[in-house]
Amino acid sequence: MSSIANHLARRKAREEGEGSNDKAIPFNKQDFQTLRRECLESGKLFSDTSFPADWNSLGYNELGRYSSKTRGVEWKRPKELCSNPQFIVEGATRTDICQGALGDCWLLAALASLTLDKDILARVVPPGQSFEENYAGIFHFQFWQYGQWVDVVIDDRLPTREGKLLFVHSAEGSEFWSALLEKAYAKVNSSYEALSGGSTTEGFEDFTGGIAETYNLSNAPQCLFKIMKKALGLGSLLGCSIDITSAYETEAVTGQKLVKGHAYSITAAEEVHLHGTPVELVRIRNPWGQVEWTGAWSDDSREWDGVRPEEKSKLDHSAEDGEFWMAYSDFLRQYSKLEICNLTPDTLVSDEVGRWNHYQFEGMWRVGSTAGGCRNHAATFCSNPQFAIKLDDVDDDPHDGKDGCTFLVGLMQKDGRKERRFSRDLNTIGFSIYQVQHHHPRVNLFT
Repeated sequence: MSSIANHLARRKAREEGEGSNDKAIPFNKQDFQTLRRECLESGKLFSDTSFPADWNSLGYNELGRYSSKTRGVEWKRPKELCSNPQFIVEGATRTDICQGALGDCWLLAALASLTLDKDILARVVPPGQSFEENYAGIFHFQFWQYGQWVDVVIDDRLPTREGKLLFVHSAEGSEFWSALLEKAYAKVNSSYEALSGGSTTEGFEDFTGGIAETYNLSNAPQCLFKIMKKALGLGSLLGCSIDITSAYETEAVTGQKLVKGHAYSITAAEEVHLHGTPVELVRIRNPWGQVEWTGAWSDDSREWDGVRPEEKSKLDHSAEDGEFWMAYSDFLRQYSKLEICNLTPDTLVSDEVGRWNHYQFEGMWRVGSTAGGCRNHAATFCSNPQFAIKLDDVDDDPHDGKDGCTFLVGLMQKDGRKERRFSRDLNTIGFSIYQVQHHHPRVNLFT
């Protein structure tokens, strides 16, 4: 089939809903319902040969075959680890997600934010899965991958050492949805090790199909707290981190128990009254499930004594669970970066709820034809892929005092984590936006 015919066939399939969350595409052509039915009929538990329970699935370097970190690892099913394993107990919560021996805090921070909205979570974690009815050692999860949803099937053999899960686990040890989800995401990316290191926005986008934006907190807009509060109210996902200046600072703990180079999730933004004076607060979660901020508004700080009991109870103020409150002013001083994944982002800076129009374009850089390089290469820059967007509607941003049309642009490249196994990393890419004037031959660089 020609490339044009392929393109038309894909477009028709998408118009019919293929690749949507309701009609996710089976990853590796593995259909969950078919495989589970076959296992139930045969009486055998599912074993996934496409993501085997061996060192190939663990990693290629630090978690490779001969690494000391993988010595003594055994793959066990949840029923071999506890007497009464549960998939989800009374709904998924943030405490179900505790980091293990893998540097995927960025992923777990995104996952913790996901638990705040059961409808969004159900798009990633299909309901009706358990270790009881129709149990066959097989589970499935759905992720957004480059414009389409894929349904990923796994078996429930998990890497353990000395009878304990090696990677993500729940606080009480008998709930397994988070560990199984981590395995499914590792499968999509070829191994567990491929998940080490990343940006929370990547997890946000793969869990929602939304589009992410980043704020530099050293130059935060005055209305940022309002933006955060609106975003959380809309179910958007938020994360934050502290930049590091060298590899030696990775996961270094500050004097007030904040972890540098570590991904946190933001789970609330509220205003309380301290002795009658309003104070803006942000609630933050450490995926480790421990190591919390010890400054003002921390769990045992004296500031809470000045808050009325009824107001305090609404804030779910508890101790040593990995989650803590801090003043918004301290948040701006202590953290470097805020990441927001917009699910319905049109209300982030507007008082009127609307809906985004969404368009997706696919392109490719080919050496000698469409790989024109950055703007430093003036002679070839125009040969890069180009896409025209017409902005018709005007939204009124109350913060800038003028009319405008808000739009977000995201640029992604495929399979970067899979390529790590072959010592290949993501290419440096970018885009430029030009404003085209009506009936005018020239274009002006916008950004």
